[in-house]
Amino acid sequence: MATFSERLLLLRNEKKFTQAAVAKATEITSRTYQRYEAGEREATVSVLIHMADFYGVSIDYLVGRSDQR
Repeated sequence: MATFSERLLLLRNEKKFTQAAVAKATEITSRTYQRYEAGEREATVSVLIHMADFYGVSIDYLVGRSDQR
């Protein structure tokens, strides 16, 4: 199964968003978002909720526990 960082990259590319645009929409810094995508940092529960809502997917999908969006 895919990892959190892989899912972020996949979803962002599908939507054709920049990292900066996603960071702004989810109220985190661009550098923090870059670290999530690079697998250098783990997200807090509140950030996971915000990102799942932003991308319209479940948290389980976002973190790679499910392939069902």
